[in-house]
Amino acid sequence: MLPEAFRKRMQLQLGTEYEAFAESLAGERWRALRVNPLKGGEGLSKAGERFLAISPWQLEPVPWEADGFYYALAGPDRPFSQGPEDGPALAGPGKHPYHDAGVYYIQEPSAMAPVVFLGAEPGEKVLDLCAAPGGKTTQIAGRMQGKGLLVSNEIHPQRARILSENVERLGIRNCLVLNEAPQRLAEIFPGYFDRILVDAPCSGEGMFRKNENAGEEWSMENVEQCAARQDEILDCAAAMLRPGGRLVYSTCTFAPQEDEGSINRLIHRHSGMEILDPARCLKEGSRAGEAWGFAPGRPDWIGNEARAQAEPGDGSGAEPGSKQGAAPGPLPSVPGIEKTLRLWPHRLRGEGHYLAVLQKGGAHTAGEARSLHGTERGIPQKECREYLDFAADTLTDQPEGIYLRFGEQLYLAPRDMPALKGLHVLRPGLHLGTLKKNRFEPSHALALALSPREVRRCCPVDGPGAQGACVAAAESYLKGQTFPFAGEKGWYLITIDGYSLGWGKLAGGIMKNHYPKGLRKT
Repeated sequence: MLPEAFRKRMQLQLGTEYEAFAESLAGERWRALRVNPLKGGEGLSKAGERFLAISPWQLEPVPWEADGFYYALAGPDRPFSQGPEDGPALAGPGKHPYHDAGVYYIQEPSAMAPVVFLGAEPGEKVLDLCAAPGGKTTQIAGRMQGKGLLVSNEIHPQRARILSENVERLGIRNCLVLNEAPQRLAEIFPGYFDRILVDAPCSGEGMFRKNENAGEEWSMENVEQCAARQDEILDCAAAMLRPGGRLVYSTCTFAPQEDEGSINRLIHRHSGMEILDPARCLKEGSRAGEAWGFAPGRPDWIGNEARAQAEPGDGSGAEPGSKQGAAPGPLPSVPGIEKTLRLWPHRLRGEGHYLAVLQKGGAHTAGEARSLHGTERGIPQKECREYLDFAADTLTDQPEGIYLRFGEQLYLAPRDMPALKGLHVLRPGLHLGTLKKNRFEPSHALALALSPREVRRCCPVDGPGAQGACVAAAESYLKGQTFPFAGEKGWYLITIDGYSLGWGKLAGGIMKNHYPKGLRKT
């Protein structure tokens, strides 16, 4: 059941389209995954092509994301199947060893759109400001190809830990994961980032079909509170964006206060921000927008926000026309609101989203951006001798970066890593492993970040014959089981279909299992 105040507002917004909209919310939601281009060494789009050839599921491309695919269910709450002649039903993507290997990220298809327009490039400084659980961070990382600096931040501690776990699972090397308030980051990183994504916390109206509890938690008061919070976050983002840099703002709500209204208020506060034509931000150009089912933003909804307020007796607790602490409004519409984008569930195969692409005015001088405390210098190589001995024996090449040490833990960070002073850091780059007396214990994160060509010894757990045997062998490894193997002693990268899964150490013809105990399957 849709909340009554929401239903009335959506009828005003959509008019004759409302019935199709309401019908879409009652239908089956679309499921999708996004293949990780950091795995297997294929790179952007090539990773999707390879996975399409080996996937055990029926896949269909998501139009706006080259590595995104819808995957088919046989029916609601039924096993996955490719078709009537495929034999035994398969486990879903979330339970397959490919998921543990970080081969893909299960992501709602509309949620893939904002990063496409962000256009992050290798070598840039990029910020994902409201990043948990990590879908968009991992998507950005794929585009950066391990080069440059990706700062991924989440203000809530538990969600920040989940974010860090997903960064590790997808083998990301150049990501600094933080648990900070946006206001604190704005103090440390003024004018620092080339690109910033603000996937803002919102009232979640676009998730009503995906999340049954979302409708029960909705209220007009929450819409107003979210709008006020979004203003604060956007002010921080604007302060951290370099001149000429790009900001993408996105929500999963239909509320004009949080969508066109938030962008309108931002530009009234920051006149140097300009709304970009999203089609100009893509190589596909004119393919964007209507060809994908995207609809333009609605400047006519700005200034009419009072029409969306709750009416007496609707149970929302709001007085007619009350603003309940929201940011000032209504304000006249600024030019370009129609160039923002709305993703409607009755017009495309995905949930409800809104996004806007903005650029900060001014000229940018290369090398002028610095964080408040400068950059990390790292430790000399002589302080990580045990790791270097391990690398000489196990790796074909040394990954680039600077070494950071925290107690026994060793990390590899990008060379332009900002100083970590005063920051609550969860992951300062790639965790290499543990420095112990006269030996080095490689981390699971390092295994997931490596491809077979980067190590001297690999042990596939693909298994002979059909897909089922491959999965069985991999699942045995994921349960922590040892197995016989012939080869020279030492560390081996365990792989499935050429994707790294974890470490094993061979001694006496037995492969000792080094898959982390906390991740092992029962």
